[in-house]
Amino acid sequence: MKIIVNISDARVSKDSDDELVTYSLGSCIGVALHDPTTRIGGMLHYQLPSGRMDSAKAAKNPLMFADTGMKYLVDKMLALGVNKKRLKVKIAGGAQVMNDAKTFQVGKRNYAAIRQILWKNGMFIDAEDIGGHNARSLSLQIADGTVHVKSQGNMKSL
Repeated sequence: MKIIVNISDARVSKDSDDELVTYSLGSCIGVALHDPTTRIGGMLHYQLPSGRMDSAKAAKNPLMFADTGMKYLVDKMLALGVNKKRLKVKIAGGAQVMNDAKTFQVGKRNYAAIRQILWKNGMFIDAEDIGGHNARSLSLQIADGTVHVKSQGNMKSL
């Protein structure tokens, strides 16, 4: 079954028939986590790097931010029995979609945030499709951890 991960959302599944999918990854970043031993997977689609930017928003919707969203996702997966050290991490997004002046550089800030969060948790990126100027979609097959990224009609495996 296809499970949609919306913007500022996270989903976890242990059903090998499931596929987690998120769309519209512009400056946002999608994080796909998969434990190959337990065959449990999860996905986060976050918009901003840190809940410290707006603690009221972070309290209301922690999945909007990299730091609070990753804590939520990892905690959910650990509760289902994954081993954090076995998790395969694949990410996509972080595009520069605003303007040529690169005023906010949200995509770059989002990417820096996830790298730091993962490093602090002893986790490392196994594959990524980051940057550029185009939006992406990200999908994760729970059965085997296969991750695909689609952008401008082109699909590739991570």
